[in-house]
Amino acid sequence: MKMIRFLKSMSRTVHEEHHDQLVKHKTDHDQYHQGSTACPSSLTVWRKSLVISCNGFTVIDSGGNLVFRVDNYSGRPEEITLMDGSGIPVHTMRRCKTLRLVDSWFVYEGEAGDHHCRTSSKSSKKPICSVRKHVKILHSNPNVLAHVFRGSSDKGYAYVIEGSYAHRSCKVLDESRKVVAEIKRKEASKGGVSFGHEVFVLVVQPGFDPGFAMALVLLLDQMCS
Repeated sequence: MKMIRFLKSMSRTVHEEHHDQLVKHKTDHDQYHQGSTACPSSLTVWRKSLVISCNGFTVIDSGGNLVFRVDNYSGRPEEITLMDGSGIPVHTMRRCKTLRLVDSWFVYEGEAGDHHCRTSSKSSKKPICSVRKHVKILHSNPNVLAHVFRGSSDKGYAYVIEGSYAHRSCKVLDESRKVVAEIKRKEASKGGVSFGHEVFVLVVQPGFDPGFAMALVLLLDQMCS
């Protein structure tokens, strides 16, 4: 209970500081989309599980409500499950073992289903996308972290992730270079309290799935940590 109260307090602090930015964005957004009242959703991500014996992530919204959680997270897992606040799987990520030189993952909706083979990343369900780490030795743009491809294909990426995860400063851009989600570092707050890299903000633009955005955060943590 103490941890939940801390999370709610932390969420209020984070979102109070982002309130003006959100209001400004909403005003700008409405100028381009008449009649639209949608504005970005801002989530507070804490690199800590609510389960004492587990490593993981805890994600809360602007009202202090638990929206996502990860409890089965440690080292270099072969599978990661992102759950909603009540523990229902939202996305399952499985490491692709066929591309050993490049860190690559398949992302599934909900539970991925049983493995066909314990030495394979195949599942009884089809992945909604694959995410591949950008190899900087092979490519010229050092700002790119990863590419997101539709389904299990590796042709024509749907999204590109740029920035620095180590500094908690990343952007997810679609094919038209529009920012659909962004990771921002939480700087020192009121009273001089610093959250470091363990607490940061995930801003998700209207129309982009917050659950999918959080799944990308988890994969960046694996690829870049």
